[in-house]
Amino acid sequence: MEGCDSSGRHETDPSCGLISVVGIGIGSTDNMTPQAVKALSVAEVIIGYKTYLDLIPELLKGKEVISSAMMQEVDRCRNSFEIAESGRHVALVSGGDPGIYAMAGLILEMAARRESKVKIDVIPGIAAVNGCAARLGAPLMHDFAAISLSDLLTPWQVIVKRLQAAADADFVVALYNPKSKKRTEHIVEACKIFLSSRNPETPVGIVTAASRENEVIRLTTLEKMLDEDINMQSTVIIGNSTTFSWNGYMITPRGYKDKYTLDQQA
Repeated sequence: MEGCDSSGRHETDPSCGLISVVGIGIGSTDNMTPQAVKALSVAEVIIGYKTYLDLIPELLKGKEVISSAMMQEVDRCRNSFEIAESGRHVALVSGGDPGIYAMAGLILEMAARRESKVKIDVIPGIAAVNGCAARLGAPLMHDFAAISLSDLLTPWQVIVKRLQAAADADFVVALYNPKSKKRTEHIVEACKIFLSSRNPETPVGIVTAASRENEVIRLTTLEKMLDEDINMQSTVIIGNSTTFSWNGYMITPRGYKDKYTLDQQA
């Protein structure tokens, strides 16, 4: 195909520079991949949401840094293109993984609209869903769904439909953006939806500010989850019909007990 490389992608122009969309993980450099650290170390300009950049000050030394506030994602992407198109290497920072509710989709969507020849690399990071799951134990050992409760970009009725479908299908469900200062009722509605199809004693794990100094981990039940402090730094994981808690862990069986004798001595 004319104008494309062997992968089917449009050809890039080395003179147009590079945008590395970098996932910095769940909140500390200890949870960043070596690939992400390297991408930041070789970038000339680092662009990102100020709260995320504040988590990695040691990686910003000697760099040109452009930070901005929440809700300015489009401006961050536009700045990235304008700088990269002059031939420079830009690192656009995302929290968690850039391909999960983050910047990779937007940067590529804008690249397509611009017919940009800037090279774009997506550098994966530890997402909230698996980072928080590790704090809880093993809640995602079977099929699961991730659903954001933010209706800023998705109509609430669409979110309700997805919540109901996931609840009916007995998925373990990770709720992103569960509650903000202004948006307080969505988590209540989500809880009602799951209570309509699941045991009130279903385990629920809530991890807030994972891996940061103010990290809080709570293991509760579906009927009591709204008694806990939940905010925009929280990820809420609701178990399925087989999930159980033990010794402070949240565990969703993979199904081994139905195939093997787990208590047999080696």
